[in-house]
Amino acid sequence: MDTHAINSSQFTDEGQDRNRLAGCRSLWCQRFRHDVQPLQAGLARLRTLRRCTLWLAVWLALSSSPATARGETLSHANTVGPVTVTASLTPAEPLIGDEVVFQIRVEADAGVELLMPEFQENFQRYTIADFVPSKEILANGRTIETQKYTLQPMYSGPQSIPPVLVEFVDNRPGQKTTPEDFDAYEIFTDRIDFTVQSVLPKDVSGQLKPLLGKLEIQSETASRNLLYWLFAIVLIAIAVCLASMGYWRKSSQRRNAYEFARTQIDRLLKDQDSPTPALSIERFFVEISAVIRKYLEHRFEVRAPDLTTDEFLQLAAAGSELSNDHQTLLGEFLKQADVVKFAGVQASRDDVRRSSDLAIRFLEETRENAPDVDVSSEQIVVPNANKQAGGTTHV
Repeated sequence: MDTHAINSSQFTDEGQDRNRLAGCRSLWCQRFRHDVQPLQAGLARLRTLRRCTLWLAVWLALSSSPATARGETLSHANTVGPVTVTASLTPAEPLIGDEVVFQIRVEADAGVELLMPEFQENFQRYTIADFVPSKEILANGRTIETQKYTLQPMYSGPQSIPPVLVEFVDNRPGQKTTPEDFDAYEIFTDRIDFTVQSVLPKDVSGQLKPLLGKLEIQSETASRNLLYWLFAIVLIAIAVCLASMGYWRKSSQRRNAYEFARTQIDRLLKDQDSPTPALSIERFFVEISAVIRKYLEHRFEVRAPDLTTDEFLQLAAAGSELSNDHQTLLGEFLKQADVVKFAGVQASRDDVRRSSDLAIRFLEETRENAPDVDVSSEQIVVPNANKQAGGTTHV
């Protein structure tokens, strides 16, 4: 066999193999298309079904909504002769905080004069955010006038727009201009009732509840607060005690001027009545005279402890409420004391009793309206038994 024959046979076998491979490939593609086509059709049907379901849900939601939706308009129309008045409110069910638009639209035939309502005449219970009037005359002579109010309700719940009065004069030929005894024809709109919805859901109760539960107070904080309260209570108690003690001490150091002078004279007389007086007679007259002078200062506001008896009596007579009898009684007592103190006259027990009687009588007759005085710094007569001269001390 020659070489040319061998090569031809080889080429023939390779061509047959390629043909068989191409046939298998074509058969596999046909089977793949046959298997995939039902799957693609199923996916397409599934997408179509989903679109239909979505549109059905939207349609059901719209069909199940109430006839009067939030965005719809409440409208009423009234006609009297050649005039038609239409009152409308949008939206029909506003939420609190929404603005509502109330519009009055009046249509009249040619030759009719319209008298529209005054601004703010019917809306005292609302806040007027905007007001837009307009007027249009059509080619056939008809007139259209509108008034548009943008209102803000102040609270939620049932509310209403009261009837609005529109007047007109009929100037058409052959028509009666106005009714008898009236200046114009009248036409009222119907009252428009609506409800301002609350922003709260309908199932929310009116009772307020806290968002979180009650927080427990930490024990350390509670103990610290308790200590602070106890410390504050102790401080307040101490302050009250100190104030009470100060008030009691101040009150205990105030005595009636008459009672204070009488107590000192009684002490002096008790000493003189004893078998061995601690004070000499001369010292007795010095002390009793000082007691009366101090009483005069407190009772009659005669402040002159260093004056002589005559000067003291003149001052007491000129600037006090001492009567003449009391001035005479006081002068007799002080002069008798001066005789013993300065003239060196030896006084007897009878002189002591006579002077003390004058002093006590003066105190008794002038005790009315005697003031309370602070005796903390006053010299109180305390006879000293160890010294014959006696003396005074502070108590």
